[in-house]
Amino acid sequence: MDIFDFINKYENHPVLFLGTGFSLRYLKNSYSWENLLKAIAFEIKGDNEYFHDLKGQVYDRKTDKYDFMKLASLLQKEFNKVASTTENRNGKFKDINDEYYKKADEGISSDKFKIYISYLLKDLKLKEAKEEEIEIIKQLSKNISSIITTNYDQLIEHITQFDALVGNNILLSNPYGSVYKIHGSIEEPEGLVFTTEDYDDFDDRYDLIRAQLISIFVHNPIIFIGYSVNDINIKKILSTIYKYVQLNSREADRIRNNFLLVEYTEGSDSLDVLDHDIDVDGNTIRINKIKTDNYIDIYKAIEGLSLPVTAYQVKRVLDTVKEITSGGSIKVSIAEDIDDLKNSEKILAISPVTKTKIEYTYKEPSQLIEDYFDILHKKDESLIKLIDDMKISKSHWFPIYGFSSIYNGLSKLTVLQQQQDRKIEELLRSINCTKYLTLGFATIEDVLKTDIVAESYKIECIFCLIYNDKITLDDLEHYLQSFNSNRELNFKKLLCLYDQKKYK
Repeated sequence: MDIFDFINKYENHPVLFLGTGFSLRYLKNSYSWENLLKAIAFEIKGDNEYFHDLKGQVYDRKTDKYDFMKLASLLQKEFNKVASTTENRNGKFKDINDEYYKKADEGISSDKFKIYISYLLKDLKLKEAKEEEIEIIKQLSKNISSIITTNYDQLIEHITQFDALVGNNILLSNPYGSVYKIHGSIEEPEGLVFTTEDYDDFDDRYDLIRAQLISIFVHNPIIFIGYSVNDINIKKILSTIYKYVQLNSREADRIRNNFLLVEYTEGSDSLDVLDHDIDVDGNTIRINKIKTDNYIDIYKAIEGLSLPVTAYQVKRVLDTVKEITSGGSIKVSIAEDIDDLKNSEKILAISPVTKTKIEYTYKEPSQLIEDYFDILHKKDESLIKLIDDMKISKSHWFPIYGFSSIYNGLSKLTVLQQQQDRKIEELLRSINCTKYLTLGFATIEDVLKTDIVAESYKIECIFCLIYNDKITLDDLEHYLQSFNSNRELNFKKLLCLYDQKKYK
């Protein structure tokens, strides 16, 4: 069976389970576990001899394998010793020490070794040759329930714009649109699962998280990318599942059919999904496997999966249900027509199957503005087409250029473009930008922290600096994504400027 036929059988949104090989494929500055340890050892000793000495200490003759978790534990002790010397406190590892002691002042128990790992993996330097694959991954996210990863870097949340969850934040979370970082994230280096002690602690403390992951495995198709068939993470997952599910049961058969392991084979264009047997705890477990270098077609198969609703729509419903059940006020209404319900309220509609299909829709321009980045990221034409049916006053700030980059067939397009340009020009004429351009601000953070500009004038200062290319659009996007309220007028003004400069 080829990959398109295999994935077309899915009746639910799949989950991606990503390992080191995923980051190695797309990042210039990524490491295998062994090479990461080797790089750190070289940094503190200046050659590879120390690493090879450690490697010799953790070799197991019986299995003919190296215990890299144990090697990490040994390296951690030596690194922390070297980084803490008087010479290195304000020398080679000054930044690491500064970060460590800053966290200590904040009451956070961290580790210099892990902070250094987070520094090594911090920058996302994407491989230009993989741009097409990365673009398809962005598109297929509409059909992905959630993502689980043992990687520490922020690559996958950067590509998909999913919410990254670490540690106990995984518990009781909405899995849709989430990245479960089960071995930690560079954002919180003290929580990285890296050494023997870390893995032992992880196994002892995370029973509830493990139970939640098992629930996901039972109910969703799982696609493993970036692991080899003998990877310890794969075997641990299968071992855990089959502690609770009998090997010859109907549930076990369903889980098996839901599992797909994508194993990298350089230069192969194969799309064939084949059976593969794995020995787990003395039991033979059969899984589905594809050996290939043709990841584009795998991603296209996922992107082309046709299900009644998108994963994004399911996430919106689950978020609304969570808000209702967490103590919000609830009103019950009976309406013959969904249009009779007030648009200002969140609506959870329940309808018998005999009735006309009800679709999640937008009726106010503010709703499109609220989800601006999500809509553009997922290139959702169906929502953009609703703009022609909306009442958008001439006084409204509305970011049309980005939406028109996805769908340019709107009858209101020219009018809304002229309106957006006019609003920006009018605001600029009302501001004395010259006084802000001479202050030397290069980031939004500079403006927010300064006492030179009064609080009430900081937004207009940012507006002028963005318009005159003194602050980058990436900085503005980050600021807008973290804005406290995306219905505020200031948000809409900055969003319209961002939209015009990026998409006009």
